[in-house]
Amino acid sequence: MAAPVDLELKKAFTELQAKVMDTQQKVKLADLQIEQLTKTKKHAHLTDTEVMMLQDETRMYEGVGRMFILQPKGVIHNQLLEKQRIAEEKIKELEQKKSYLERSVKEAEDNIREMLMARRAQ
Repeated sequence: MAAPVDLELKKAFTELQAKVMDTQQKVKLADLQIEQLTKTKKHAHLTDTEVMMLQDETRMYEGVGRMFILQPKGVIHNQLLEKQRIAEEKIKELEQKKSYLERSVKEAEDNIREMLMARRAQ
Protein backbone atom coordinates (compact mmCIF):
# COMPACT_ATOMS: atom_id res chain seq x y z
CA MET A 1 0.00 0.00 0.00
CA ALA A 2 2.96 2.33 0.53
CA ALA A 3 4.13 1.87 -3.07
CA PRO A 4 1.23 3.75 -4.73
CA VAL A 5 1.67 6.71 -2.36
CA ASP A 6 5.42 6.77 -2.98
CA LEU A 7 4.78 6.56 -6.71
CA GLU A 8 2.31 9.44 -6.42
CA LEU A 9 4.85 11.54 -4.49
CA LYS A 10 7.56 10.76 -7.01
CA LYS A 11 5.27 11.77 -9.88
CA ALA A 12 4.34 15.00 -8.06
CA PHE A 13 8.01 15.82 -7.47
CA THR A 14 8.86 15.29 -11.14
CA GLU A 15 5.97 17.49 -12.22
CA LEU A 16 7.01 20.16 -9.74
CA GLN A 17 10.61 20.03 -10.93
CA ALA A 18 9.50 20.41 -14.56
CA LYS A 19 7.20 23.28 -13.62
CA VAL A 20 9.93 25.04 -11.64
CA MET A 21 12.43 24.74 -14.50
CA ASP A 22 9.88 26.01 -17.03
CA THR A 23 8.86 28.88 -14.77
CA GLN A 24 12.44 29.89 -14.06
CA GLN A 25 13.09 30.03 -17.78
CA LYS A 26 9.99 32.17 -18.35
CA VAL A 27 10.95 34.49 -15.47
CA LYS A 28 14.44 34.97 -16.92
CA LEU A 29 12.93 35.76 -20.32
CA ALA A 30 10.55 38.27 -18.72
CA ASP A 31 13.49 39.88 -16.88
CA LEU A 32 15.41 40.24 -20.14
CA GLN A 33 12.39 41.75 -21.88
CA ILE A 34 11.82 44.17 -18.99
CA GLU A 35 15.48 45.20 -19.13
CA GLN A 36 15.28 45.81 -22.90
CA LEU A 37 12.04 47.79 -22.59
CA THR A 38 13.54 49.88 -19.80
CA LYS A 39 16.47 50.74 -22.06
CA THR A 40 14.08 51.63 -24.90
CA LYS A 41 12.03 53.84 -22.58
CA LYS A 42 15.11 55.59 -21.25
CA HIS A 43 16.48 56.14 -24.76
CA ALA A 44 13.17 57.64 -25.91
CA HIS A 45 13.06 59.89 -22.83
CA LEU A 46 16.61 61.16 -23.35
CA THR A 47 15.98 61.74 -27.05
CA ASP A 48 12.76 63.61 -26.26
CA THR A 49 14.61 65.77 -23.73
CA GLU A 50 17.15 66.74 -26.38
CA VAL A 51 14.47 67.33 -29.03
CA MET A 52 12.53 69.66 -26.73
CA MET A 53 15.64 71.83 -26.24
CA LEU A 54 15.80 72.57 -29.97
CA GLN A 55 14.04 75.49 -31.60
CA ASP A 56 10.65 74.87 -33.19
CA GLU A 57 11.99 75.72 -36.65
CA THR A 58 14.69 73.03 -36.49
CA ARG A 59 14.38 70.52 -39.32
CA MET A 60 13.87 67.02 -37.91
CA TYR A 61 13.78 63.74 -39.74
CA GLU A 62 12.20 60.45 -38.81
CA GLY A 63 14.03 57.31 -39.89
CA VAL A 64 11.74 54.99 -41.84
CA GLY A 65 13.49 51.93 -43.14
CA ARG A 66 16.41 53.18 -45.24
CA MET A 67 15.08 56.69 -45.74
CA PHE A 68 14.32 59.78 -43.68
CA ILE A 69 11.10 61.79 -43.68
CA LEU A 70 10.93 65.44 -42.69
CA GLN A 71 8.64 65.79 -39.66
CA PRO A 72 7.64 68.74 -37.46
CA LYS A 73 9.00 68.87 -33.92
CA GLY A 74 5.56 68.14 -32.42
CA VAL A 75 5.18 64.89 -34.36
CA ILE A 76 8.60 63.65 -33.27
CA HIS A 77 7.81 64.63 -29.66
CA ASN A 78 4.47 62.75 -29.75
CA GLN A 79 6.11 59.65 -31.26
CA LEU A 80 8.72 59.58 -28.52
CA LEU A 81 6.08 59.99 -25.80
CA GLU A 82 4.04 57.17 -27.34
CA LYS A 83 7.11 54.95 -27.45
CA GLN A 84 7.69 55.60 -23.73
CA ARG A 85 4.05 54.91 -22.89
CA ILE A 86 3.99 51.62 -24.80
CA ALA A 87 7.22 50.47 -23.17
CA GLU A 88 5.81 51.30 -19.72
CA GLU A 89 2.61 49.31 -20.41
CA LYS A 90 4.57 46.29 -21.61
CA ILE A 91 6.83 46.44 -18.55
CA LYS A 92 3.76 46.40 -16.27
CA GLU A 93 2.30 43.43 -18.16
CA LEU A 94 5.56 41.50 -17.91
CA GLU A 95 5.88 42.21 -14.19
CA GLN A 96 2.33 40.92 -13.63
CA LYS A 97 3.09 37.80 -15.65
CA LYS A 98 6.29 37.28 -13.69
CA SER A 99 4.54 37.56 -10.32
CA TYR A 100 1.83 35.13 -11.50
CA LEU A 101 4.46 32.59 -12.51
CA GLU A 102 6.23 32.89 -9.18
CA ARG A 103 2.92 32.49 -7.32
CA SER A 104 2.01 29.37 -9.28
CA VAL A 105 5.34 27.73 -8.43
CA LYS A 106 4.88 28.63 -4.77
CA GLU A 107 1.41 27.04 -4.78
CA ALA A 108 2.78 23.87 -6.38
CA GLU A 109 5.52 23.67 -3.74
CA ASP A 110 2.92 24.11 -0.99
CA ASN A 111 0.84 21.28 -2.46
CA ILE A 112 3.88 18.98 -2.40
CA ARG A 113 4.57 19.92 1.23
CA GLU A 114 0.98 19.07 2.13
CA MET A 115 1.34 15.69 0.44
CA LEU A 116 4.53 15.03 2.43
CA MET A 117 2.87 16.04 5.68
CA ALA A 118 -0.08 13.76 4.94
CA ARG A 119 2.34 10.94 4.13
CA ARG A 120 4.24 11.41 7.40
CA ALA A 121 1.00 11.52 9.39
CA GLN A 122 0.09 8.02 8.18
